[in-house]
Amino acid sequence: MEFILKNFNQLSIKQLFEIYKLRSEVFVVEQNCAYQDIDEVDMKAKHLMLFENDILTAYTRIIPPGITYKEPAIGRVVVKKSYRGKDLGKLLMQQSIDVMKDSFKNLDILLSAQSHLVKFYTDLGFKAEGQEYLEDDIPHTKMRLKA
Repeated sequence: MEFILKNFNQLSIKQLFEIYKLRSEVFVVEQNCAYQDIDEVDMKAKHLMLFENDILTAYTRIIPPGITYKEPAIGRVVVKKSYRGKDLGKLLMQQSIDVMKDSFKNLDILLSAQSHLVKFYTDLGFKAEGQEYLEDDIPHTKMRLKA
């Protein structure tokens, strides 16, 4: 397995295709949710990809402060369906947190978690904040990891 971290303008066409393909497979098709996945945040974010044998198995985007929230954020956390149950999500998030801590020292990290995954993120040190809300008709919870 290999982690690759790139800014938007450093991504190859194939890497960008694989990112959008994986996000679409999970967030649009699997979750049956028609929404605008591709947005301007992609161009401002760093993209953390986990490859195994040239297959994009997991992905997050690392969002600088002032884009989605005042604080930096992790978004679009996704693991390919056929690779779930292998702790890749935990590995991916630990790597994402390390990247965030290196890039944005002494700042809290935020994310908008699908509410059924709150325990997963809590186990990584995040704490739920505020009321549950709907994002694209899916219950979400804002979560924070203190610096």
